Formats: sequence, structure tokens, C-alpha cells
Amino acid sequence: MAKTVVLPREPLSLSERTYLPQIVTGLKTTFSNMFKEKVTLQYPEEKPIIPKNYRGVPTLVKDPNGREKCVSCQLCEFVCPPKAIRITPGAVSEDDNSRAHVEKAPKEFEINMLRCIYCGYCQEVCPEEAIFLQEEYSSSGYSREEMINKKDKLYELGGTLPDSHYKWDKKKSAEDDGNDH
Repeated sequence: MAKTVVLPREPLSLSERTYLPQIVTGLKTTFSNMFKEKVTLQYPEEKPIIPKNYRGVPTLVKDPNGREKCVSCQLCEFVCPPKAIRITPGAVSEDDNSRAHVEKAPKEFEINMLRCIYCGYCQEVCPEEAIFLQEEYSSSGYSREEMINKKDKLYELGGTLPDSHYKWDKKKSAEDDGNDH
């Protein structure tokens, strides 16, 4: 059988019984912080300063002519570590001449923001520069379904970004070819 060992307790001193050291320490902390600059923001009226390298909400963007840039290659879906992206490829309509060289477009595109870890892999891997991380930092909803961003909401959040290389536009003139003689 194991023996039970009882350790004697030291009696509390007068200051320990009255909690005076703890009260004095608390008052010292209070008074030292009273006169410092306030760090609390009155959110949502005041917004925090977003760092330059912040990786925010992934969104889809359109080219300057308002066309979908996504060609449903599904690279972002494959590279996504938590499997937050789901793409259903679809065909491009035959009557859309501006996208005649594009074989497919996303019929459905969803990003589950409850799974997204804001890693930025989707933006890095996109060959068409169709997915960008915006500076949005507060997304909320009342249900799980509201936290799944579908294609129309992704385009609404992303909008249109300038496209410096006009990948899908035909060359406008000989001087745009880069041939300077």
C-alpha cells in the first residue's frame, strides 16, 4: 500500500490575507495605461491599416473588356490545401467571338470561406491571372451557405482589374506588336 504524505501549509502573512500587493499592482497597471495613447479602434467606423503583403479574400476578376478571365483549368482547385475551391467546367458559347480561342469556362465556381486558409496558392498558380486576393478582411454570414462564395459573388467582390498584356485582345496595330523599326 502507498503511504499518503501530508505537507504542512505555511500560514498566510497579513499582506497576503488582505490582498494588498495584488490591489497595488492592479492600480499601478491601471494608472500607467490611463495616460498612454489609445489603441482601440471604433470598428466599423474606423478601419485598421492593412499591411502591404496582406493576403485577403480570394476573388475572381474580369479583364478590362468585362470578359471572364477564368478558363476553368482547375489548377487553383488542385493546389488548394484545404480543398476550399470547387469548379465545374462548362463550355464557352459558340456565339461569343471574343472568346473563340477559349475552350471552356467555369459553369460553377465556389470558394468555401469557412475552409479557406488565405494561403494565396490559388493566386500564384492561376495562369490567366483570374483569381486575386483582395484586401477584404471581414467576411461574415448567418449560415454556412452564406459563407460559400459562388461565381457571381466572387466577380462582384473582385471586379475588373487592369490587364497590362491584353492577352485575349487582337493586336490593334503594328506598333503594338513590339516591333519598333
